[in-house]
Amino acid sequence: MIYQTFAELYDELFDPAMYQQWLDFVRRELPDQTGEVLELACGTGRLAVLLAQAGYHVTGLDLSDNMLALAQQHAETANVSLPLVAGNMLDLSEIGTYAAVTCFADSFCYLKNLQQVQTAFTQVAAHLTSDGQFLFDVITPYQTDDVYPGYMYNYRDEERAFMWTSYASETTPHSAEHDLSFFIWNGEKQAFDEVSELHQERTYVLRDYQQALAAAGFSQVTVTADFGRQTPTEKTTRWFFRCQK
Repeated sequence: MIYQTFAELYDELFDPAMYQQWLDFVRRELPDQTGEVLELACGTGRLAVLLAQAGYHVTGLDLSDNMLALAQQHAETANVSLPLVAGNMLDLSEIGTYAAVTCFADSFCYLKNLQQVQTAFTQVAAHLTSDGQFLFDVITPYQTDDVYPGYMYNYRDEERAFMWTSYASETTPHSAEHDLSFFIWNGEKQAFDEVSELHQERTYVLRDYQQALAAAGFSQVTVTADFGRQTPTEKTTRWFFRCQK
């Protein structure tokens, strides 16, 4: 039950303004709403619901059953149709073909290495139509090397507390470790239950992503910052990619 609560707290504490900015990015890059869209690593479905409300035919895919359960709740509350699939972005062999694939919130940065990123890109390419679009974002080395080290965030109400501390990895380039601890009040025990997770993110220099996309079959790749509104600089914290085969 506490891991379900973990997903719920993640859902509550995530900045809702970012979902709107991702939606705006998709609407600019995919003005045609007639094709089928796959959202990889859809999480709790907040963005997928917004896409469905905006007229897109979207399917959500995620590895976490807890996240998908919340996505189903959000879709029902919003009264939208949102097919959901439990799956791994490293093996999409059981799904169909889509006119567009999206993947946000730095989800590719949770893969173990560049080889897995390459595999995920190749899987996406295999499940896009010939003129399909691939939209995604990743954090930059500036984010992992300069912004995350020493970052802290704490939250507390009467029944819950959350502690988030980030560190730079001492062994892996352009990698950060996020120490996440949740404390949930248990009335029966009159004590807090605790669950902790260590999340590891890794990113790469821009050229590595570009080479991996080219190897996957994407010949047209545009990279921007600020949700597609700016040209990247050396202090850009997140890159946004628009790719086509």
